[in-house]
Amino acid sequence: MSLITQDGLPGLALPRQDARPTITEQFHAFDTQHPWVYRALVRLVEQRLAAGAKRVGMKALFEALRWRHPHGAKGLNNNYTALYARRLLAEHPQWASVIEVRRRRSP
Repeated sequence: MSLITQDGLPGLALPRQDARPTITEQFHAFDTQHPWVYRALVRLVEQRLAAGAKRVGMKALFEALRWRHPHGAKGLNNNYTALYARRLLAEHPQWASVIEVRRRRSP
């Protein structure tokens, strides 16, 4: 006797967990399409440090980008701040005392 399950019945299927791209996947797509954003963030950090800043906030840098590039910053999602911070620190470890990152909750 075969076992009948409800998995294939219309309207009863659960949405796939992987149906939407993760924030990390969205970030990589955005970063690939907008390489100028990372370069602009590097310049902003360098400018803030040259001006004597001891700490640099990624959210403030994002707002500066939005202010300076109102049309070019379309799609610059606040969800990407931590990922850009980690990329900045990976490529500029000397900024570890300047840019604070928290432990990641997801892989």
